[in-house]
Amino acid sequence: MSARKQAARRSRKTRKLDRIESADPADGTLSAPRRAKRAGKKAARRVRDQAARASDRATEATAAARSMARRARQQSVARVRDLGNQARDRVVAARAPLPVPHLCFVVSPRRPIPAVTMPDSIRVATYNVHRWQGSNGRTKPDVARAGYVISELDADVIALQEVLRPFESDGDDPLGQLCNELDLHLAFAVTRQHRRGQLGNAILSRFPITAISVLDISHSRIERRGALAAQVGHGDASLGVVATHLSLVDRTRHRQVQSLLEHPQMNSGPAILMGDMNAWRKCKGSQQLEENLNLHHNVDWPSSFPSGRPMLALDRIYARGAAVVEVRHHDTPAARKASDHLPIVAEVAVEKGGAEGVS
Repeated sequence: MSARKQAARRSRKTRKLDRIESADPADGTLSAPRRAKRAGKKAARRVRDQAARASDRATEATAAARSMARRARQQSVARVRDLGNQARDRVVAARAPLPVPHLCFVVSPRRPIPAVTMPDSIRVATYNVHRWQGSNGRTKPDVARAGYVISELDADVIALQEVLRPFESDGDDPLGQLCNELDLHLAFAVTRQHRRGQLGNAILSRFPITAISVLDISHSRIERRGALAAQVGHGDASLGVVATHLSLVDRTRHRQVQSLLEHPQMNSGPAILMGDMNAWRKCKGSQQLEENLNLHHNVDWPSSFPSGRPMLALDRIYARGAAVVEVRHHDTPAARKASDHLPIVAEVAVEKGGAEGVS
């Protein structure tokens, strides 16, 4: 064998021995680099398995948390509903039902006043006193402020709207004080409860009030509205007076007008209908009033709202069996401050003939 072949054989044998020596035939482990690579794969596999198990546990925990939150939310909603129902039941049980418009009181001045016979022509007025709270409605109720304006009118019969009778007052009843200061007979009907007191319509009269009735003209579940009907004077020298405050809604206002026109007080002799008609635009209600009741000679109704700069003729005076000779608004510095409405004053010629009272 040549030397070249022997050298090649020794070289192959050396490489084979090297490979054999690089492995440990006793335990089958690999060399350091391969052991490191395999260890890395095992570590990665363990990490993946741990991550998968952690993900499964997190998913289970999330599902459990969502289930607990859902049950808690359902329980909370049920509890809140129960509390709300209990509170509502308690409020309903404790709260008095909404009052139906009703007569509150009729009073005469304390001082004796001589009997007054109704002349052929009288002065009447209607005035929305805005709960006695001034033109902005934010001041403390002050009956004297509006009372001064009423004294300026020097009217024989006055219809008042948004009259507030406080629940609590120092001393005498403020409406009774107004009656005594002006030497006028007074009737007051409650329409609804206000947070400060009773709210409604009133009639002041220089002539005795001989009959009185209250008409519920709400025609709506949203707001209470009423009318106060009275007979003032005696025998042939008497007059029917209806004071009211109509709705802001056209359809409801139309139904209220129909009820008022059918009331006996408007159909049993000379009568006047006064109040805040809320006729801020032409509607069926105002058209029906103008068609059925006598109008004044003026071309346009005098504007009464807002008092600082009157633009709308909300407050009006109608007559049946009597003639409205003249009508105007009462615009004075005191009137501009006392309410957000100006008073409307009219001279009325009464047709004598008697009228039967309504009780």
